[in-house]
Amino acid sequence: MSSVQRWQWLVIVAVVGWLVWVLSPILMPFVLAAVFAYLGDPLVDRLERWHLGRGLAASLVFLLMLLAVALAVVLLVPLIQRQIARLVAALPAYAAWVTHNAIPWLEQRLNIPASEFDPAAVLARVRGHLGAAGGIAATVLGYATRSGLALIGWGVSVVLVPVVTFYLLRDWDKLIAHVDALLPRDAQPTIRRLARETDSVLGAFVRGQLLVMVGLGIFYAVALKLVGLDVGPLIGMIAGLVSFVPYLGFIVGIVASVIAVLMQYHDALHLVLVLAVFGIGSLLESYVLVPKLVGDRIGLHPVAVIFAVLAFGELFGFVGILLALPMAAVVLVLLRFLRERYQASPLYVGEGGPHGASPAGDAAQPSTATAPDAAVPASKEP
Repeated sequence: MSSVQRWQWLVIVAVVGWLVWVLSPILMPFVLAAVFAYLGDPLVDRLERWHLGRGLAASLVFLLMLLAVALAVVLLVPLIQRQIARLVAALPAYAAWVTHNAIPWLEQRLNIPASEFDPAAVLARVRGHLGAAGGIAATVLGYATRSGLALIGWGVSVVLVPVVTFYLLRDWDKLIAHVDALLPRDAQPTIRRLARETDSVLGAFVRGQLLVMVGLGIFYAVALKLVGLDVGPLIGMIAGLVSFVPYLGFIVGIVASVIAVLMQYHDALHLVLVLAVFGIGSLLESYVLVPKLVGDRIGLHPVAVIFAVLAFGELFGFVGILLALPMAAVVLVLLRFLRERYQASPLYVGEGGPHGASPAGDAAQPSTATAPDAAVPASKEP
């Protein structure tokens, strides 16, 4: 690749990144639709192999996905409402436990004066913040009510997700073929290879991690309910939902459960049961769910995952959080490719090459590494 081509690729990448950053406020429905389409495309391809037309197969998968989302809403929304109602009803008992148990214990053990935890002062602060929040909420609600464009934009975003999902499902292979036709001929084999590796990593993450989140959420919700924790299902669902960030689901779930079980039961037995639930859940995640559903194809270090979520969330907001781990997986594939090229370059092996090989032999190595890719047909993947 000449220096001119490198600069051209750099400009293309910079322009694409700038467009994503500028358009990030309106990208969320399209990103969600692309995620749904990516999840449903393998099933559409399988139905096509059963001699169904692409349009009919996409319609069946789209209806199945709509039914799954509707069923989740019908089942989860009432459950969440009941859990929140229980939490609100239990707040006076929690406040009494804090006043009569937690504060005296802190005062005796840690020598913290009780005045630091004056319930009246805390309640006054909470009421003040709630009043301010209410005023802000009223202002925002009034603005949203007066602004028809805001409501229209929200409604359009809701409608766009299923519409764009259906069209992406139906035309996914055509879009891939168009992208493949635009690839530079010299770089096509290498890009196809990187695309296959990226698809493998993304497939392992997106489909596998979603199943891990659902599995952990169900396990924690059922187990905490069996322990007797009133708000256990709510805590379990939240722990499963945020488990895509390493250790976050475990930390959030165990902290919230320990606080809730201490306020509800005030004994060591239920505390031990809650700790056992999260210990079993951690083992289940590490040795059963992740190896079986995700596998070791991603290879993202937990620190890299946390950094990617924070960095993309800061740059692109909620859309950045949705894109963080898929983009980190793509970057991982590119870094592996760059490492391979670096280890085959004279900079790494030296001018004479390994075992006295000539520089010409080193220069020929990248072309032989990508030779098998040249035979890949341009059917469905770039």
